[in-house]
Amino acid sequence: MPPAGNGSADFPSDNVAARGAADWLSLAAAPTFAMMALLTAVTGDAEMMCSAAQDASPLSGMVMMYLLMSAFHSAPWLRLVASRRGAARRP
Repeated sequence: MPPAGNGSADFPSDNVAARGAADWLSLAAAPTFAMMALLTAVTGDAEMMCSAAQDASPLSGMVMMYLLMSAFHSAPWLRLVASRRGAARRP
């Protein structure tokens, strides 16, 4: 994320509330996709609609896509954990 006062077109420095909302929204993606993967694996509803093969593995199709999307959207969580660890190490 760019620094708060950089004046970029995406996050103007005078709109701190929008920047805070965007930061929190970026944290919502990974857990949402993980939850969707779990629900799809348990219920299997999306597999029946999206897959022609009825005997497909539960780790194929939509479940795998949701797991990959969760992994790809985990960067904000990793940055948050890294920043808190860095703050805890400072005297």
